[in-house]
Amino acid sequence: MIRFSLRIPEDLHERVTARAAADRRSLNSEILHLLDIALSSPEATAGLHSGDLAVPASLRGKPDSSPG
Repeated sequence: MIRFSLRIPEDLHERVTARAAADRRSLNSEILHLLDIALSSPEATAGLHSGDLAVPASLRGKPDSSPG
């Protein structure tokens, strides 16, 4: 299993945490479940084939400001 760090907006974290509690899952399990559902849908894979970004603009955030 691969481990990585993920930064998400506080309001999104609260929403996913609440959903995890309602579904009686850990936060990690809930995120994996939601990713699996999203990537299994035809809409998610259609955007990848056309070259469009599959991430909504509201979740793209600002470009990384770390020194390159």
